[in-house]
Formats: sequence, structure tokens, C-alpha cells
Amino acid sequence: MNDNISIEELFEAQGKRRWKIAGTTAKERIAKLLKLRKALVTRQQEFYEAVWEDFQKPKTEALLCEIYPALSEIDCAVAHLEEWMEDKGGHWSPLFPTNKSISHFEPKGRVLIMAPWNYPLLLLISPIVAAVAAGNTVMAKPSNKTPTVSAFLESLIAGVFSKDEVTVVLGDGAVVGDKLLSLPFDHVFFTGSPKVGAQVAECAARIHAGVTLELGGKSPVIVLDDVNIKDAAKKIAWGKCLNAGQTCIAPDYALCPAKLVQPLAEAVAENIQKMYGSTDEERRYGENFVHIIEGRAAERHKALVEDALAKGATAIIGGDFAPEDIENRYTPATVLTGVTPEMSVMDSEIFGPILPIVAYENLDEAISFVQNHPKPLALYVFGKSERNIKRILGETTAGSTCVNHCILQIENLSVPFGGVGLSGTGNYHGIYGFKTFSHERNVMYQGPMDSMQFFYPPYHKTGEKGLRAKLQRIAKKILG
Repeated sequence: MNDNISIEELFEAQGKRRWKIAGTTAKERIAKLLKLRKALVTRQQEFYEAVWEDFQKPKTEALLCEIYPALSEIDCAVAHLEEWMEDKGGHWSPLFPTNKSISHFEPKGRVLIMAPWNYPLLLLISPIVAAVAAGNTVMAKPSNKTPTVSAFLESLIAGVFSKDEVTVVLGDGAVVGDKLLSLPFDHVFFTGSPKVGAQVAECAARIHAGVTLELGGKSPVIVLDDVNIKDAAKKIAWGKCLNAGQTCIAPDYALCPAKLVQPLAEAVAENIQKMYGSTDEERRYGENFVHIIEGRAAERHKALVEDALAKGATAIIGGDFAPEDIENRYTPATVLTGVTPEMSVMDSEIFGPILPIVAYENLDEAISFVQNHPKPLALYVFGKSERNIKRILGETTAGSTCVNHCILQIENLSVPFGGVGLSGTGNYHGIYGFKTFSHERNVMYQGPMDSMQFFYPPYHKTGEKGLRAKLQRIAKKILG
């Protein structure tokens, strides 16, 4: 196809191809996914170089958090797609005892996928895999904040799919995104901030498209009084500093028993030093710590830390920004104690390597704090008491939860991943991604016995008494 084709022309071209793609077999879809897998494996070094160029993400972290889970998503679909596509039988109805009902999975049709910058490959490829597995055509929009990776993704997808099946559209999000959202897609899948997600949902509603929103929010860590401080601190430090905190399910803040705040803060700081360098300079110029996506975000982080310190918080590690940090898009890993709710750092999702620790006196207080804030994408619990863990699960709500670790819940493809309330709508991963991009159609086949013959008008010939008697006879016949 012509490389200069417009967005509208691409959309129309995919519309013409849509029914042919919908009719493909599991074998044909698997072949496409395997081709994508081969391209990812073959060209992964290009991705590592691109993501380093965009915001200095280390190769090992990019492999662990982007390439590996993307390949796992493909492998899961390849292994199970034939089973997923099979019609699923429903239970018989007492009123229609010889009829057969099934759930038939059909593609939504033309789908739009809008991906963020923080995990630019994974969060574009993973929903594409699910959409292709379900038999859809796809237009995918990566973030313009990672231009090098976005150009790589355009080239990668163009080498696997024809543009009238799957294509990547580049350009400014505000301009290209608005143009895409004006087209009558059958489903829109968006990953990003709650604010933009609300705008996407409004646009999707205008075109009567299905919508999946993978958003974020302030994901809390609840530390119990019987916690293993050493173990928890290492995991919290890793979860908070992974991708420099630019992760939708990163632990945003910690709620900790007052007597344990200082030991926890010091242990988290110690683990940050072990992982990323013992001095500010080592962490600032080392190769293991991801940089912030743009100077404006680093400037926001600086303002949050300065506000907290001015209002009485203490930085156990970090907190000091060098003059060149904003220009270099770097935010120092920072642990804050003495944090109170009125500080700006507690207002919205931090999306950076800053951990505020809020003290609580009893578990009631911690649970109430979570209940009185918007529903988060993730909630973490560290401790041993099964009773208290169960209580937290029963008295809070979150898109996902991990007990005694961070982040790992996203990696299990046999369970759904998604948000709730402000943190999102819908879910995906594994079969749940296949279902997200499928319409589950109710199909009934009329059997040899037509029970409705007894109930056609004129109704006065039957009457309520006669109707009840006939229903009872049918039930008795079925049940013996």
C-alpha cells in the first residue's frame, strides 16, 4: 500500500479487509503471531538502543519488563488460541428443552490501540497480540514522547503486517489522537492517565465504541506491624525505582505503623544505595537508573519534594536536585518521612522515584485512608498476619493486589489485569485480552420440539391457569 496514505484512507482500507480478517482460522492467526515473535527476537537490539536513546532505560530492565512479557503474551496466545476460539455451550432452558445455546466469539472489528511512553513496546505490542488473536484489524498509536521507540515500532509492525490489517500511526497525540478518535472504531483500548482516559471514554461513547481504559492512580503499600522490614524494604525499593517510578502499578506511597516508619525508611534507602549506587553522583550518572521522560516531569517532581520538605517532611535519601538534573531529565530516588495528607506529594500520582511514608497508629486508620481515596490500580500489603491481610482485601478495592512483593501480579497471564473506578475500565492479558477484543455472541439453535406453540396469541385461549399447567407439564417431562 502507498506509504503516504492518510489516516482516513487507512481506516477505510481496514474496513474493506475487516471481514476477511474476521474469518481467519486459529492456524492463520497463530502464523501471524509467530511472525511477530520472530521479528521481536531478531530486532530486539534495535529496541534496546532506541529505548536508551529516549530515556536511558538499561538493556536488562528493557528485556525483563518489555521484551520478555511481550513474548510471553504471544506464547500464551499461540498455545491456547484454538481453545479460546471454540464455541462454548450454555445450559439448557426449561422452557426450550431441545434448543441449543452457545457463546460464539467474534471479532469486534476495527480497533484502535493508544499506548503510553513508559513501557512503549510492551504496552503497544501486548494489546496488538490480543486484538490479532481475536481476529481484528488494528490501528495503533504509540506516544510521541518516545520518538525513537515509536519509529522502531512502526518499522517492526510494517515488517510483519500489511497496513490494511495492522498499522502504527505516528504523530502528536493531541492532533493525531483526536483525528483517530473521530473515526467510528468498534473498540478503543487506551493506556495512560485518568484525565486523558476520561476524554478518550467520552470520544468512544460518541462513536458507540467499546472501550478499555488502563489508567493509574496512587497505589498504596500497607505495611503491617509484623512485617519483615529487611525483606519488605528491598522489594519496595525495587518496585518504586523500577523505570524510575514511571510505572502505572508502582507503589506510590506507604502507610506504615508509626513505630516502624524510621526503620523502614532507612532500610529502603539502604537498598536504593545497594541497587543504584552509594552516593548521589553514582546514582545520577550510573547506567542502572532510568531517566525521566521529560524535563517538565522532573521539574514537577522537584516541586513535590520541595513542598513536602517545606511543610515538615524529612528526606532520608535524595531530596536534593542538582542544577543540571532538570535538563538531564533526572529525579533523585527520594524517601520521605513525616509526610502528611496536605502535602502536594499526596495529591496525585507521583510517577517518579519518590516514596512518601505516612505513619498510622492502627490498621483501622490505614484502611480508612485507602477507602477515602480513589480506587487504585494496585494495592500492596507487607506482613504476616493472614487475618489482617484478609481484612485489607475485604475492606478495600483495587485493580490488583500483591502480598509481600510489588509489581509481580502483572506477569501472570492466567488472571486478568485491569483497573477499577478511576484506575480503569476492563481488563486484558491472556484469554482476558482475547475476550476484550471479541464480542461474545449468544447463538440459539431451535430443536425438534417447539414449546412456544403453546403460548402464541390469542392469549385468551390459554389464560393464566392454562399457561401455568402447561409450564408444569413441560417441567415434569424434563425432570422426569
